[in-house]
Amino acid sequence: MSLWTSLEPASATVDPGGSTTVRLRLRNTGDVVDEYRFEAVGSLAPWTTVEPQSLRLYPGTTGSVELTFAPPRTPDATAGPNPYAVRITPTAHPEAATVPEGNLTITPFTEVRAELVPSTVKGRFRGRPKLAVDNLGNTKVTASVSGSDNGDQLSYEIRPSNVQIEPGRAAFVETTLKPRQIIWFGSAEQRPYKLAVQRSGVTPLDVEGTYVQRGFLPRWLAVCLSVSMALAITCVMLWITYKPQVRSAATEQLQAAGVSNLPPIPSPTAEAPKAPSAEVQAPPAGAGAQQPGGEDAEAGAAAGEGDGEGADAGAGGAGSEEKETEAPERTAATAVRQLAAQDPGGRHICYRVFTAGQGWSDAACDGEAAGTEGGGKPITAVNTAVSGTKGTASRTYLPNPAAEGEGHYPGPWGNAADGIDVYVGSTEKDAPHMMGFALSVDGGAGPVCQTSYVHNDTWLGLACDEPGVGLGFTYVGTHDSNLWIEAIRLTV
Repeated sequence: MSLWTSLEPASATVDPGGSTTVRLRLRNTGDVVDEYRFEAVGSLAPWTTVEPQSLRLYPGTTGSVELTFAPPRTPDATAGPNPYAVRITPTAHPEAATVPEGNLTITPFTEVRAELVPSTVKGRFRGRPKLAVDNLGNTKVTASVSGSDNGDQLSYEIRPSNVQIEPGRAAFVETTLKPRQIIWFGSAEQRPYKLAVQRSGVTPLDVEGTYVQRGFLPRWLAVCLSVSMALAITCVMLWITYKPQVRSAATEQLQAAGVSNLPPIPSPTAEAPKAPSAEVQAPPAGAGAQQPGGEDAEAGAAAGEGDGEGADAGAGGAGSEEKETEAPERTAATAVRQLAAQDPGGRHICYRVFTAGQGWSDAACDGEAAGTEGGGKPITAVNTAVSGTKGTASRTYLPNPAAEGEGHYPGPWGNAADGIDVYVGSTEKDAPHMMGFALSVDGGAGPVCQTSYVHNDTWLGLACDEPGVGLGFTYVGTHDSNLWIEAIRLTV
């Protein structure tokens, strides 16, 4: 192809948002008339305009077109030298296109925008706004961020405090605002502040925000606390001034009812009769009646299965002086006597259990739980006492070594009058675990209700005997010799 081209000037400079023009001169050095078409190519093509877009030249003649460059003021207009080119295609010989090249330098510019997100934050001890810094220029920006307010009421934690932002990018700066003084009571207060984006040689860009500091406690709560404290102090002073004198009349009422303060009957042994029988017998008639000779303590001693020393103790007054001076053990009888003194006409039952490895529990009364439910430790002895029911009787049910998987009643019924302890089972170290025990009051006239917590199970359903029906007692516990009772609840 016979074509001569020239760019005037070959290198040019333009500001983003402005424009500049370069002249392209060309001469047809061939011997035929030809038409040439022009097309800008390269990264600057979107911002380049060619006028005219085609030119017809005779042989030996010269023509020119103008290239106008207008880069926008955006980060896409990369600062620095940018090569450009123009494709010239002759109509007669399209395959012989030529591409003259030039260089256009785009000047740098900076534009930074900052925004607080959110502009208003609330808190009692701190606020956490974010500062978004956008680089809208065509060159990298390096800036630092600092905070300030009137009166130096806030402290600032800024992360990061220095940022470098590429053209067209944004950086997020996390800020933690902390008030220098806490508002304990009262309404919220506004703390205006500003964050400054500083660049070298440029006026800082300030972004204003507001921190609303709330009170630690609302005003109404402070008033309520003050009134409550004043009332509490007043009540204490009135109590100290007019302290009531309380005197228990339990001892006098017990003496008037003819009930003596007997020491506890020792726990019975777990020795089974030589020929144990699984057959259940009815409780002895008149469980609450005095035994021949009028000694109620002998009935309590029957729960000890013939322990002579326990019988002497139950008779009251046969103990040594040393035992009399010691504080009496709080047995079921001790607890039920206290209830009888407070409610002479009511029906009450108190009880406690002996758990292997733990000893006697505290006395519980009228449906309270005695024992350790879910503890895995079996009960080996039970102590009961009643008031207002004409006495009680009970009998222990233990695993039967002679019959695998079954239980038996190894001893007779233990019975006693109102206010006297009845013991079943044993407190010895290797005593067998109790599968359960039979319980009767009023000599079988009832009623008595019970529930028990069985090992690896839960509380059984509430069961009551029916006065005048059957043998006149209720059974507390399980019939599975591999299980035992861990806790009980009784009512009359």
